[in-house]
Amino acid sequence: MKMLKNHTLTYDNECPMCNIYSNGFIKAGMLDADGREAFTELTLDNKKTIDFRRAKNEIALIDHETDKVIYGLDSLLLIIGHSFPILEKIARVQPLYRFFKKLYSFVSYNRKQIVPAGKEGTEESCIPDFNLKYRLVYLIFIVLFSSYVLSLFTVKSGLDLHQNFLREFAVCLGQIVWQTVFLKTYLKEKIWDYLGNMMTVSLIGTLLLIPALFTDFKPVFYLMYFGAVVSVMFLEHIRRCRILKLNFLPTVSWTVFRMTVLAIIIWMNF
Repeated sequence: MKMLKNHTLTYDNECPMCNIYSNGFIKAGMLDADGREAFTELTLDNKKTIDFRRAKNEIALIDHETDKVIYGLDSLLLIIGHSFPILEKIARVQPLYRFFKKLYSFVSYNRKQIVPAGKEGTEESCIPDFNLKYRLVYLIFIVLFSSYVLSLFTVKSGLDLHQNFLREFAVCLGQIVWQTVFLKTYLKEKIWDYLGNMMTVSLIGTLLLIPALFTDFKPVFYLMYFGAVVSVMFLEHIRRCRILKLNFLPTVSWTVFRMTVLAIIIWMNF
């Protein structure tokens, strides 16, 4: 690897994903040992050099020879391109560059919902601005993805259910509507953070169901497996509510909706 020297990459040290890839650059020899700096531990000089608010949304890379700062996808491409020029050139070809730019923003603006920070945020924390467009895209993506996987899994459940994407879509979308209407007054300004975390719980459950799609066991196995996945989701929902400093009301409402929908589906098929 060709090391990019005299550069400092600021990273969100409260984000596991940011920790992994920034540390990966160092271990791979693409940045020197002092080539990254935690956002909450910025030196005064680096703090003055960067656009502090922009760096919360887009990771900043400081060139100490010129004091030039680049942000977001461009900073990652510069590091990667220093070792792999061809990869950088390919990534900068339109429309690939536009796609990766949107993908970067999609992950960055939702990263605290994908992996919530255990610590309470302060002005110095690397918490991205709220972006309604990317939050809605995140919710819609999970609704569509979960609906498709669930429509495949229900065929194996032994409940004599046929593959029905629209049914699962209505359930997933209904969960969002139910929680929004029921909890809007309680959640107040936390409503979008909660919905993002709630749908991440759904995404986790969906990913856990995928391996079962490629197996062939008796229906009772899939019912037990589904029960185990729901248990994981239940515990993860509680954990995320604690991080958001919410009581058990969202979890109770979430459970009531899912149990009600399950009862209705079983009743309609018997």
